[in-house]
Amino acid sequence: MQQLLLLVAFLLPAGAGAGEIIGGQEALPHSHPYMAYLLTRTPRGLSTCGGFLVREDFVMTSARCWGSRMRVILGAHNIRRQERTQQSILVLRAIRHPRYNQQNQLNDLMLLQLENRARRNRFVRPVALPQSQVRLSPGSLCTVAGWGLVSQHRRTDTLRDVQLRVQRDQECSNYFDTFNGQRQICVGDQIEGKTTFLGDTGGPLVCNNVAQGIVSYGRNFGVPPTVFTRIARFLPWINRTMNQLNQKGAH
Repeated sequence: MQQLLLLVAFLLPAGAGAGEIIGGQEALPHSHPYMAYLLTRTPRGLSTCGGFLVREDFVMTSARCWGSRMRVILGAHNIRRQERTQQSILVLRAIRHPRYNQQNQLNDLMLLQLENRARRNRFVRPVALPQSQVRLSPGSLCTVAGWGLVSQHRRTDTLRDVQLRVQRDQECSNYFDTFNGQRQICVGDQIEGKTTFLGDTGGPLVCNNVAQGIVSYGRNFGVPPTVFTRIARFLPWINRTMNQLNQKGAH
């Protein structure tokens, strides 16, 4: 089943899924051990997304990545190969935030409870979540990683990453009418030209080894800035949901 899903994923047309890093470089293999590659069955067929491991039994991603059947691949660098480091795990439950709005993309986050717990090692390890709702300062330097397109029509098999700076809310308000600085983070400036494109949807914005944001949406043609869901704003829901589902699984 995994081989079939991987084969179909690479037959998807450019832009059918998510995962485009513009202006970045190939990541040092396994330097982002929290990264997850998502294969999702949707009404339109198979799609791909990014995500990240936040506990051995939970992956976080964008609510836009929801599908009726989902599989998570952890520990990958070259997603086309079946590397010995990879762990392929089916998703038991996909829980979108109850107030996710498809029209304006507010509250764009989703928790994926894994059917089996990931085996923690140097290739697969959760990333820390914020401990408080303290906001990032404009100019903060963070990292985003993902698989997919590196230009409008060229894919990459290997994980790529890019460093992006947090911008003032006004930068995103200038381009997106529905931008909400309390629930979203504005990232990437036009001078550097570095960004995610078509999302790298669901991937994490990692600042000082803490996942602060989730790639949500951006402008056309890979032009900065990009909008990320602000994880800190949703900490109560995240912790409550994981604890409740963990108790349900135990029973």
